[in-house]
Amino acid sequence: MKILFDQGTPVPLRKVLVAHLVVTAYELGWSERQNGDLIAFAEKDGFEVFVTTDRNLKYQQNLSQRRIAIVVLLTTSWPRIQRALATVDQAINAASPGSYQEVDVEGVS
Repeated sequence: MKILFDQGTPVPLRKVLVAHLVVTAYELGWSERQNGDLIAFAEKDGFEVFVTTDRNLKYQQNLSQRRIAIVVLLTTSWPRIQRALATVDQAINAASPGSYQEVDVEGVS
């Protein structure tokens, strides 16, 4: 899968997703784009999954017509995400076009 990391998504996570092409918004020069614009650019560029830590995304954007899958990590803490890598990996692998999933890594050991 072609995956786009939003600002705030811990970059070390890409090392776990070796079976996928992972690119950050920063690397593409898209770090200043607002979420709606960023998602539209990502879809146009063929990204299949957008990984973000923006909990408000579902309230700020109309996601019903989107083709890209959205995975929201409910923390920016790399140590917490690191303890739940299997859960995060599973959520990303289960993503389907237009899906939206929040991944809560609290309490996962």
